[in-house]
Amino acid sequence: MEVTQVLLNAQSVDGTIRKQAEESLKQFQEQNLPGFLLSLSAELANEEKPVNCRKLAGLVLKNALDAKEQNMKVELVRRWLSLDINAKIQIRKYLLQTLSSSAPDARSTASQVIAKVAGIELPHKQWPELIGSLLSNTHQLPAHVKQATLETLGYLCEEVSSDVVDQDQVNKILTAVVQGMNSSETNNDVRLAATRALYNALGFAQANFTNDMERDYIMRVVCEATLSPELKIRQAAFECLVAISSTYYEKLAPYIREIFNITAKAVREDEEPIALQAIEFWSSICDEEIDILEEYPGDFSADSDIPCFYFIKQALPALVPMLLETLLKQEEDQDLEEGAWNLAMAGGTCLGLVAQTVGDDIVPLVLPFIEENISKPDWRQREAATYAFGSILEGPSPDKLASIVNVALDFMLSALMKDPNNHVKDTTAWTLGRIFEFLHGSTSETVIITPENCQQIITVLLESMKDAPNVAEKACGALYFLAQGYENIGSSSSPLTPFFQDIVQAILTVTHRDDAGESRLRTAAYEALNEVVRSSRDDTAPMILQLVPLIMMELHKTLEVQKPSNEEREKQAELQGLLCGCLQVFIQKLGSSEATKYAFMQYADQIMGLFLRVFACRSATVHEEAMLAIGALAYATGLDFVKYMPEFFKYLEMGLQNFEEYQVCAITVGVVGDLCRALEENILPYCDGIMTQLLKDLSSNQLHRSVKPPIFSCFGDIALAIGENFEKYLMYAMPMLQSAAELSAHTPGSDDEMTEYTNLLRNGILEAYSGIFQGFKSSPKTQLLMPYAPHILQFLDSLYQEKDMDDAVTKTAIGLLGDVADTLGSNAGSLIQMSVSSREFLDECLSSDDHLIKESAEWARMAISRAVSG
Repeated sequence: MEVTQVLLNAQSVDGTIRKQAEESLKQFQEQNLPGFLLSLSAELANEEKPVNCRKLAGLVLKNALDAKEQNMKVELVRRWLSLDINAKIQIRKYLLQTLSSSAPDARSTASQVIAKVAGIELPHKQWPELIGSLLSNTHQLPAHVKQATLETLGYLCEEVSSDVVDQDQVNKILTAVVQGMNSSETNNDVRLAATRALYNALGFAQANFTNDMERDYIMRVVCEATLSPELKIRQAAFECLVAISSTYYEKLAPYIREIFNITAKAVREDEEPIALQAIEFWSSICDEEIDILEEYPGDFSADSDIPCFYFIKQALPALVPMLLETLLKQEEDQDLEEGAWNLAMAGGTCLGLVAQTVGDDIVPLVLPFIEENISKPDWRQREAATYAFGSILEGPSPDKLASIVNVALDFMLSALMKDPNNHVKDTTAWTLGRIFEFLHGSTSETVIITPENCQQIITVLLESMKDAPNVAEKACGALYFLAQGYENIGSSSSPLTPFFQDIVQAILTVTHRDDAGESRLRTAAYEALNEVVRSSRDDTAPMILQLVPLIMMELHKTLEVQKPSNEEREKQAELQGLLCGCLQVFIQKLGSSEATKYAFMQYADQIMGLFLRVFACRSATVHEEAMLAIGALAYATGLDFVKYMPEFFKYLEMGLQNFEEYQVCAITVGVVGDLCRALEENILPYCDGIMTQLLKDLSSNQLHRSVKPPIFSCFGDIALAIGENFEKYLMYAMPMLQSAAELSAHTPGSDDEMTEYTNLLRNGILEAYSGIFQGFKSSPKTQLLMPYAPHILQFLDSLYQEKDMDDAVTKTAIGLLGDVADTLGSNAGSLIQMSVSSREFLDECLSSDDHLIKESAEWARMAISRAVSG
């Protein structure tokens, strides 16, 4: 096959020619994989061929080795590993040869492909000579070969996990990389490639960072590179510093003073991309220290894994003034751009993290700046002072802030109304939101909002909701936190009740603004409405009831759009999501109180009809928000929901089949649980379909792992709802639970994320078993569960012996022990007596500080003593 011509055609402007070329490549790949890969690698290596063809050949080759989608990835790896060894040797030769090409694009693409091959082969002990031949390349004279090789080593460190490469080779890679970064290296391309490679290789350098001499050398070279005359090298060097701050925090003490000087100079004098990375270094140190201080509160004793070095506390007197200076470097239109990021924003974000790290200590350092600038004629100074104030509200104690906030509140409200500058108003509204978020509410001792100032606050916020979209959006956000602060107060009336009608009217007006699509304004307005309703008391129920038909009408309008364009369809889906979310809040609010439930029920049929229409216009996918709202409706309507099931069921199935959008799948699984609780045994006619799909989901390796724990709990919900009718699913569900249980009992907690997931999985499995045992209780068929008891008790024992359960798992586990005893009674008495759980684990839970664990354990103890004595 003449590959060059096909690759040229694949880049043609003519769609038909392009499509034909893509088809031919696909056929070639399917019919003769070795030939396909060989001819692409030969094309990439051939200096005679056009550069754009060589580059495309490399990209197609890379895509034949790797894919985002897990199943596809596994398949491509399998295909590569089963290739004929001679073909592989030839392909590798071509790839390495391309690193000396005179065309930068071809070299760079070859670097990426070599790393992909290494990612597959090195873990299987194949291509052992690769790293050696790359390292010998770094001594080559033509600078471009050295540059391409260092780039390849960087990509290789990104693709391969550090335990695959032995320490001797790691040392040699780091030596080559650090030598390439050295200021004695005269070629900037080489130095840049080396600096970027170090960024990827830092994870390999564990042993080297514990050796003082090697670490000093690496740190010296990185710090020197931050002073390079070449912008891209400086930027890459600062990126290395940021990565080092999180990977090797505990090794930074000897260098922190010098790093401060380097970063301060960069923030004050260098170009923006460099200054941003310099600030990012300090934000990253804050993140590390916040984590350590959360995990080991109180002063540090020698037994914590990583001591806190209090770098931020020590740097405060110099760090805070540097950050305050950045706040004055705003850009004219920064509030209007979605996702804008600049020096002032980075400085404010870092200041906020510093406040969370050091608490009260930051206040006296920032206060003079605020007082000096808050009334200045230049808008930049007023905005910077307001931003500084808003940034430090999370961290210091409410007592430390209360007196300042009380003075500032009037000033802020007046600025929000009267300041002539849009930026100042935007930041003022944001700051008010932060005051309400962190200093107002049931947990706060300090009273910020009094009956005296409440009316003024609301008047100002509602007035600001008529302002420019960016200001109005922040005002909606402030209203959201104001309402949230009243959510858990015990009284029967909320301070917001007298203003409820005005607030709702103002929010609805915002949602109809022509410019509500800008600055997330419409979304913020609906979120504020939901929070105002959620935190309201019974005395506003009649007003909420009047809102229901209004919101239904809005939802109805979105369904009437004839043949929407793609852009309209996107807007329609977004608006439908907001309106369904709104209805969900109303359903929960009105359906949970007997006083309003009956009046609300008159709308149930119409609401359900609207939700079904929302699904119908999303042909292939199910709308997450509508699904959540239906879960709430099922919960509120209880057994009455059964009349909607025939029509709703197909969308429920669609949601359960949605592997790609796993959040949708997870939400739908949750709704199955709601339906089980609402319909009880009336869900039986739909269980075959539901169970078939859930079992399919579990055995699919396409489905995101986070959906598996809720599916197991869902088995428990179904069994609780249908009782002994679960019998026909036992032979399918139990083996799955069993193998998942074995896996989850002995998962090494390699990292926090894995530990958290393992606990979620265990909890899901335990909930499934609990539901099944409770479902069969007092049925003549309980003996069907006897064969599973030994395994379950063994699972509980091994969880207890692993000693790494969180509280939720402990509570569910001890509850399950009780369920087994309660359901099987004296049949399981002797089995239970033999298990460790019924003795040591039970005793431990009985003396737990957590009253929920203690309560479950008390119940389990009674069930066990009945089973044993019976």
